[in-house]
Amino acid sequence: MLSPVQAQTDHRQLDREFQAAVSDYNSGHFRAAAARLQKLVRELPDSFDVQELLGMAYVAQPQDSKATAHLEKAVQLNPKSAPARTNLATNLIRLGKLGPAEAEFKKAVELEPDSYDTVHNLGEFYVTAKKISEALPYLEQAQQLKPSSYDNGYDLSLACLHVGRVADARRQVADLLKQKDTAELHNLLAQIEEKDGNSVAAANEFQAAAHLDPSESNLFDWGSELLLHRTLDPAVEVFHKATGRYPNSPRLAIGLGMALYSRGNYDEAVKSLLRATDLDPADARAYLFLSKAYDSSPNQAEDVIQRFRRFAQLQPENARALYYYAMSLWKGRRVEDATLDLHQIEDLLRKAVALHPAYAEAHQQLGNLYSDQKKYTEAIPEYLKALERNPDLGDAHYRLGQA
Repeated sequence: MLSPVQAQTDHRQLDREFQAAVSDYNSGHFRAAAARLQKLVRELPDSFDVQELLGMAYVAQPQDSKATAHLEKAVQLNPKSAPARTNLATNLIRLGKLGPAEAEFKKAVELEPDSYDTVHNLGEFYVTAKKISEALPYLEQAQQLKPSSYDNGYDLSLACLHVGRVADARRQVADLLKQKDTAELHNLLAQIEEKDGNSVAAANEFQAAAHLDPSESNLFDWGSELLLHRTLDPAVEVFHKATGRYPNSPRLAIGLGMALYSRGNYDEAVKSLLRATDLDPADARAYLFLSKAYDSSPNQAEDVIQRFRRFAQLQPENARALYYYAMSLWKGRRVEDATLDLHQIEDLLRKAVALHPAYAEAHQQLGNLYSDQKKYTEAIPEYLKALERNPDLGDAHYRLGQA
């Protein structure tokens, strides 16, 4: 049995070791802190402070799986600590354990219902989990507790927008803009105005956001808004400048291609969309718009065919990839062209409908291929399948009548 003097000496040594661990942690030396605390926790397994700090030292490294047991032990030792429950909840989120995390956040709010941080954290959790309706009451409560909070106010505005409370969202953003004039607020206000049908106001706010912060995202949003409402010359200008600033952005190249196509600049549109496919060869959107632009501009046939061939090779189980490749071959080379391989086109279209039997356009084009070769017996079933899947295909009705 230790004498009182020895016990006091040991206690002081343990306390010095703990303070050294705290110093290591606060200095960012998390491994050193964890090493000290691992020794301490064997001596003081029921110390809330040691268990909590060791858990946080593991979190900071990050070694979340190691942290959980210590953070859980800390909560067991001090179940009325809202910060401890919040730390555990945050750790559980990082491990993908959303149900237990939600329970800890809720318990923290029960313990400290008037704490901005605990209430906001639960609201933020629901926002991250895309449970907007559940988030709203907590975000509103947090805003009442701390009306000057920018982060909570932004989340509250976004949540109101998502549930259709447009007026509340606009009012909240207006309050925030009085505190801080930021690009993200103007971008959010633009989304609010768009939701409310105010396209001119939306475009102006997207423009304001892009001027404050000409990021790739803000420029894309501005150009897309102009394109959506067919303000074509400004849309082309915005996307053109944006692609100059961010030449490696696939979606900006797509946006420029779409804007040019909508304005009737088909050759330039194809060039921009070809560029988009090179920037991200796996992005199906670029090929969709390239196929549309190519219909109006066959002048770059070989380049287009090469891109669709690559797409089909990258995604051989993608019915649309095979369809696009087949149609690019067919459109790019006239029937009298000796290099035109109708059997290859047929094979690609047949594979496309096998992969996606409900693909009406592929059935229609397969019917057209047979019909052009006067193979009406094969053409008729394809037209019937096309019309069964999409009765609005006028050309299929006409071709079926001819067949």
